[in-house]
Amino acid sequence: MIKASNISHFYGLEQVLYNLSFEIKEGGFVFLSGESGSGKSTLLSILSTLLKPTSGELLIDGESVEGIKNIDFFRQSKVGFVFQFHYLINYLSVYENIALAALEEKKQNINKILEELGILELSSRYPNEISGGQRQRVAVARALVNEPKVIFADEPTGSLDSKNSQIVYGLLAQAVKNGTTVVVASHDMQIEEYSTQIIRLKDGQIL
Repeated sequence: MIKASNISHFYGLEQVLYNLSFEIKEGGFVFLSGESGSGKSTLLSILSTLLKPTSGELLIDGESVEGIKNIDFFRQSKVGFVFQFHYLINYLSVYENIALAALEEKKQNINKILEELGILELSSRYPNEISGGQRQRVAVARALVNEPKVIFADEPTGSLDSKNSQIVYGLLAQAVKNGTTVVVASHDMQIEEYSTQIIRLKDGQIL
């Protein structure tokens, strides 16, 4: 599903990743673990195509990221993103926020996904009218709507309490059962119980 070969990255003169090579199998739940400054968020950004590595090669679903001509369409059709902050648009309803990210032929999935996540009754509400945990569930729904091959999540429960964190992990685990590959970068060691693969980073290297 994902193959990283000799991935290195510099910010200016500072090297933050050192020749990382690994594979992630399709349908896995992968935990990128490490302390602040370990390089896990940089690696997640590279794996999700949001950041180009200084050197190395990345294949996603058998396709070299370097050779993708329409990266925006690739992201929209094959990749889902969940961040620590939900990044919902306050003047759009829950339904409209998800529809904005959806491919035209995938909009029919919206109500089904909202129902599966237990928030269908919130579809006409606005982000400032629902709780933080509900907003993050909407963010997960937005990531799922196009039935992506892989979901990347960067500290997806960083602003949630333990109850809502468990709900979000459960939703991501269900996505894995449905065939989606999930890659999560986080400090939260609770994710270990859901993970099928753990990549531990320290000082830009895999332990």
